[in-house]
Amino acid sequence: MSPSPRPGREYVLTLSCPDTAGLVHAVSGFLVRNSGNILESQQFDDRLKARFFMRVHFDVSDPDVDLENLRYRFGPVAEAHGLTWTLRDASTPARTLVMVSRFGHCLNDLLFRCRTGALNIEIPAIVSNHRDFEALAGTYGIPFHHIPVTRDSKPEAEARLLELVRELNVDLVVLARYMQVLSDDLCKELEGRAINIHHSFLPSFKGAKPYQQAHERGVKLVGATAHYVTPDLDEGQIIEQDVVRVDHSLDPDDLVTVGRDVEARVLAHAVKWHTESRVMVDGNRTVVFR
Repeated sequence: MSPSPRPGREYVLTLSCPDTAGLVHAVSGFLVRNSGNILESQQFDDRLKARFFMRVHFDVSDPDVDLENLRYRFGPVAEAHGLTWTLRDASTPARTLVMVSRFGHCLNDLLFRCRTGALNIEIPAIVSNHRDFEALAGTYGIPFHHIPVTRDSKPEAEARLLELVRELNVDLVVLARYMQVLSDDLCKELEGRAINIHHSFLPSFKGAKPYQQAHERGVKLVGATAHYVTPDLDEGQIIEQDVVRVDHSLDPDDLVTVGRDVEARVLAHAVKWHTESRVMVDGNRTVVFR
């Protein structure tokens, strides 16, 4: 495992723009002028769209150069090249609100990874439309918010969720098998900062008991997809996918077990990459610098 980033000394710059000559030189020159040393640099030229994407992780030796200075000084560089960009302290954990319903495998996995430092996140709250995992939240000392959802109460429930997002300064919302469809307005409000996980049987096996349906059809692969939440149900930009080969010897319960393992792993990867600024949205796709 790589050393943890040093607070106030390591930063991550991401940018995208129309592809032109001199972009790498402009970024590296900016870093040299500000006592920056590149620790990791990745870039991608989308030749079909003529767009350039870049992620740079760097440290700064000058104690008088901080995040505010860097953002101010990078402004003219960004303006000159038409950059869309972000610059953040690499050590700052992402404040991540986790939502769950009655399947807790993804929630439990995220809590463990957070506790052990495998994810650079802090979880200020867990939200659920059921109380099944209130005790689990308590064992981690995380506030649990029970927000029931019915057809009639959905607008009030979503308004309460947004209140929490704002009150807690939440950076990311993770739907860790939260089995409620978010409204279009809420999806737009959380655009680019909400991640969902679902089994990759969709859209082949929709509705109840997808693993039972999969077993009856004799599937040979079980998988999962993590994606950004958009108003188009389960069609947001894909961040990560994975599959495991299965065969006729597994019954429906075995498929569920395999599927849950894949779901937890895929969601954890997506959360990690997002919170490390490794994911950049490119229209209906993502650029992921692993």
